Amino acid sequence: MRHQLDDIDRRLIDLLVDDGRRSASELGRLVNLSPAAAKRRIDRLEAAGVLRGYTAILDHGQLGDRLEAFVELRFAPGTQVDEIDAAFADLPELVESYTLAGDPDALLRVRVTDVDHLKRVIDRVRRGRRGGPKMIGTKTLIVLGRTGGAAGLG
Repeated sequence: MRHQLDDIDRRLIDLLVDDGRRSASELGRLVNLSPAAAKRRIDRLEAAGVLRGYTAILDHGQLGDRLEAFVELRFAPGTQVDEIDAAFADLPELVESYTLAGDPDALLRVRVTDVDHLKRVIDRVRRGRRGGPKMIGTKTLIVLGRTGGAAGLG
């Protein structure tokens, strides 16, 4: 269900995307509302599921996870989407996964410490889980750089 948002709601969302730690007092001042009115709007956006949470952005290089990669997965014909979705949900290095229409069948984004760690992760992915879907191929793409876009916020 799409929610009707006015200009003030959209401005509050933009301000929170820019800095999710802003107080209701600061937000209210920036959109010409009282702190209580700004807080009510934020509460309403949260209750409606428009704002689903607030996130800390980590520097993974500082934490030792210096390398990201995408892994394309191809499965045997007839493999069900639900089987693919469940196949790698418990992979500790998994950042996110997507099931796709077309080729490949799925795309994993993984974060690892180095190339040797990536090799071990790829080996585990290729082996799959006992009783899991039959994988017929992989392709690994190492991330060299990243540029965020406005549509990716949220």
